[in-house]
Amino acid sequence: MEAIKKLSSSSLALPLAALSLLLIFNAIFVDDFFSIQMMDNGNLYGRPIDILYRASSLIILSLGMTFVIATGGVDISVGAVVAISAATCCLLLGGDVSGVPDYPFIVAIIAALCAGVISGIWNGTLVAKFKIQAMVATLILMTSGRGIAQLLTDGQIITVYYKPFSYIGGVIPGFMLPTAMLIAFIMVALVIFLDKKTSLGLMIQSVGINATASRYAGVKVTAVLFAVYIFSGFCAGTAGLIESSLIRAADANNAGLNMEMDAILAVTLGGTLMVGGRYYIGGTIIGAITIQTLTTTMYAIGVPSDILPAIKAVVILLIITIQSERFKEMFRAWRLKKLDSSNSKEVANG
Repeated sequence: MEAIKKLSSSSLALPLAALSLLLIFNAIFVDDFFSIQMMDNGNLYGRPIDILYRASSLIILSLGMTFVIATGGVDISVGAVVAISAATCCLLLGGDVSGVPDYPFIVAIIAALCAGVISGIWNGTLVAKFKIQAMVATLILMTSGRGIAQLLTDGQIITVYYKPFSYIGGVIPGFMLPTAMLIAFIMVALVIFLDKKTSLGLMIQSVGINATASRYAGVKVTAVLFAVYIFSGFCAGTAGLIESSLIRAADANNAGLNMEMDAILAVTLGGTLMVGGRYYIGGTIIGAITIQTLTTTMYAIGVPSDILPAIKAVVILLIITIQSERFKEMFRAWRLKKLDSSNSKEVANG
């Protein structure tokens, strides 16, 4: 009982409750939702595996978004950066049907990651140096990023026939689980290391709570802001590699489309407040899996894809409402009123 009370007051209560409700719904209304099978090639197959597989890119994006939101900012350009990264990698590998890449595979990967980092530097410069509001600063790259990707690909969808490229978003021969899940695990381990073994996590929270006070306390606020936006760009670059590998092509119009909204939703669902300050890596991971579970569930029950954003909008509204101070005050007042009523009944019966 004591463990339940601790969990209910923790940051994981909301994302775990949301995920549990979705899983219960699927267990009742979706046939064989939890069925996992092994294919002839030795790979695991099933909706739970597919959810974790498809959630990998979102988890990576959400990790970078967590640090940004914790500083009191937001990065709405990550979806466009995914498209830029994908276009960069596929452009360098080329679309030769023979499968021979134009440039070495490692060069294409590094270039795609660098494209994400450069995007992060751009956002960090606008936010940290020029003091432009984060929403406005990242909106610039959000609107222009897909145009940049279109310029890189000359408005075409570049299909890559180089087989090892498919391993990033697929499965490396000899492994049972998708490579994307392994990459997501490595990124989570990196973030946990930065959070637990360095002072970066403490400085990020300090900047998010009060940047001015942090500056007087000796924290290099500009450097911290630069770091979080660069890391967000790096995460977007990594997600771009995965997303392009999934389809073995660079689609500037659709790569990373609306993923920034899913990342923000995952972070807020995980308990990190949009005003900045304390953040929760575990909550973000569960939040990302919950969002992907919601998407898979809607498709499984036949909800059209064009209605899905409206459902997510309702979820965002509920989360923001629950996290608001007004709602918390109303909830505390309701609990006190209920407790007083219960005590009054006990006195009357006694």
